[in-house]
Amino acid sequence: MILRSVIIVVLVVGILSPASQSLRFELQSGYTKCISEDIKSNSMTVGKYQVVNPNPDHPLPDSHKLTVRVSSPNGNTYHRAEKVETGQFAFTAAEEGGYTACFWADDHSPRITMTVDFDWRTGVHAKDWSNIAKEGQVVVMELELKKLYDVVTSIHDEMFYLRGREEEMQELNKATTSKMFWLSFLSLFLCLSVAGLQFWHLKTFFEKKKII
Repeated sequence: MILRSVIIVVLVVGILSPASQSLRFELQSGYTKCISEDIKSNSMTVGKYQVVNPNPDHPLPDSHKLTVRVSSPNGNTYHRAEKVETGQFAFTAAEEGGYTACFWADDHSPRITMTVDFDWRTGVHAKDWSNIAKEGQVVVMELELKKLYDVVTSIHDEMFYLRGREEEMQELNKATTSKMFWLSFLSLFLCLSVAGLQFWHLKTFFEKKKII
């Protein structure tokens, strides 16, 4: 009971915390950098990326272009953009597992290094609540209720997911225990058979030598 309470608390904290990957990384021309995010099926995910201008007082150089591809665990492409400075994507995951966003820059001589800002959000945190409040003209209380409703729904789905995983583990444990039982029985049978054959062989050998 205590363990289940601890799991629920950790789950709530994990869901309420920002479930996103907001980062800045460097990418050299001619190289590829991939970032992975574990997403559950039917979860919304949004991402934004932008090449940082190394000199804000001047336009971004033409060499600072990205090719971006976002793919599912099975290799299905959900977003692709070639030679862009900035972009965004949004989709609902149809598959569960690790989704990958890969960034690639054309090779240049001499080699250049560009800085990329990337923000990737999933689940409840993928929803832009400020736009919802602005477009729907809802009051603050309604907005908070919508947030809480989505959090509770996410917790509910997560609990059913964990329950399903627990049932799978129980079935796996039962199958493993059954296999181990039959394996132990087979090992014991083989050991007794070998011991019986050795006893029969020794008895026959000593009888031929007229020792017994």
